[in-house]
Amino acid sequence: MTITSTKMSFFESNKYFDPTQMADWEIAGAAEKHMKSIWKVADELGLCEDELIPYGNHVGKVKFLKVLGRLNRQPQGKYIDVTAITPTPLGEGKTTTTMGLVQGLGRLGIRVVGAIRQPSGGPTFNIKGSAAGGGLAQCIPLTPLSMGLTGDIDAITNAHNLGMVALTSRMQHERNYDDATLAKRNLKRIDIDPNRVQMKWAIDFCAQSLRNITIGKGGKMDGVEMESGFQITVSSEIMAILAVASDLDDMRDRISKMVVAYDKKGNAVTTADLEVDGAMTAWMMNAINPNLLQTVEGQPVFMHAGPFANIAIGQSSIIADKVGLKLADYLVTESGFGSDIGFEKFWNLKCRYSGLTPDAVVIVATVRALKMHGGGPAVKPGMPLDDVYKKENLELLEKGCENLIAHIEIVKKSGVKPVVCINGFHTDTRAEVELIKKIADQHGALAAHSNHWLKGGEGARELAEAVVEACKGHHEFKFLYDFDMPHKQRIEKIAKEVYGATGVAYSLNVRRKLDEIDANPKMGELGTCMVKTHLSLSHEPDWKGRPRGWQLPIRDILIYQGAGFLVPVAGDIKLLPGTGSDPAFRRIDVDVNTGKVKGLF
Repeated sequence: MTITSTKMSFFESNKYFDPTQMADWEIAGAAEKHMKSIWKVADELGLCEDELIPYGNHVGKVKFLKVLGRLNRQPQGKYIDVTAITPTPLGEGKTTTTMGLVQGLGRLGIRVVGAIRQPSGGPTFNIKGSAAGGGLAQCIPLTPLSMGLTGDIDAITNAHNLGMVALTSRMQHERNYDDATLAKRNLKRIDIDPNRVQMKWAIDFCAQSLRNITIGKGGKMDGVEMESGFQITVSSEIMAILAVASDLDDMRDRISKMVVAYDKKGNAVTTADLEVDGAMTAWMMNAINPNLLQTVEGQPVFMHAGPFANIAIGQSSIIADKVGLKLADYLVTESGFGSDIGFEKFWNLKCRYSGLTPDAVVIVATVRALKMHGGGPAVKPGMPLDDVYKKENLELLEKGCENLIAHIEIVKKSGVKPVVCINGFHTDTRAEVELIKKIADQHGALAAHSNHWLKGGEGARELAEAVVEACKGHHEFKFLYDFDMPHKQRIEKIAKEVYGATGVAYSLNVRRKLDEIDANPKMGELGTCMVKTHLSLSHEPDWKGRPRGWQLPIRDILIYQGAGFLVPVAGDIKLLPGTGSDPAFRRIDVDVNTGKVKGLF
């Protein structure tokens, strides 16, 4: 019997199974005993044998160029994006909902594929945990996908750090040798300004002690002494390039345009100037092919590109979406964090670069998160929930729905009708669920209560039916801004119309940079990829609900020329998160008798 039996799943047939009494990793382990081989998943998806690269029995990569070439004239399926309200620090189950929706559509007999982002080692071993979903709405196998998968993030780390190796070694050689000696090595002096190095090193952990470091200490053969630091790998420009590249040639071109530093005359220094762009691309040869896995109910799932929409683009890859849309009737993808961050980038960047437009957008909400936005006590990982989140409180919930209304309005600005998914918890009351549905309906959204965590695809039927209904409607998809609009105006439009700010406050340094950028016609070709906290519609993580009467401070501007982004940094947000006092790695271990990893979630 397989886990995808159309009549009865493994969990439904096992009368002793109680998901509420098991950890996510235990549920995933139970599911993995009955999951399909990757060859069967690929065959049911419609892949040819030579289009799959197996990585063991249950994970594979798909040769996307072969698939897209073969199915060039095939019509594409419906395109669904899953986003959320402003989440609590616990997360509101967006990936769980994505998996639940895929499983729910499967229960309706729809040919469906999921497309999600690969989890970073940082949150996996820190507070948040993995990004595979949870309960009976998960992507499996859990251990491989949580711990490196097929090596894509390692490839990005190596490609990124190779660029830094090329930069720092070149600076050393130019300091140590005269022009004649450099010429013998076929090198021309670049004259890099050590005070204007743009890149940092990359590591895929939350390691706050590496944010600001000094490198090059020692003698003249030990590099150039200068201030440096690390960023988390998934915030690397190379991860963004993986997300938006259309093929290997496009990736090669984008990597060659990455600005790593400036010379002493103020000219940009790229990876092509350092002659390292080809070698960096070589590291990405395998990573460009999407990874193929499955849900606990056996539907295919592409996992490709990375998270962190608050400091990066935070989308699964365009390549994975295009392949899935050719192979299935529905493709369900997700955007990082809330609609103010992940969906805004999906809407104005990813869709613009891919040429794809969504047929429906799902906004994930939970009763507990809306109560927090209504003024409930702070929610912290590892701490017991206050009773206010466990008992009915319609007044607090209604106040918190101001946050939901803001996210509905954000999605509607794109021209697409949203579907609100009330991700169910056992503490939800009927009156609370009905109140959210009523408010969603009043503001032009469909709404559904979903119990996918507890019941899998069967628990997501109502949600799946609402999404199918939303896809029937006609919509006029439209971008928030045109690329002929100066970046300063784009920033202000996003701040006002998406975040709800009254205006934008720029530091003097940022004003200078923006004046230079907007005076350069080539900079208009770059998208605007905002960096902002995910814990509030504003730049202040403690401002919950729908903050009003505030200005968005922009403290820096980064240029991701290869990815095609200008990156305004709002508020005090770090490119390398820190590890908390009670991290997940304290509970992750190996069963030495079976060789199985336990404690992932």
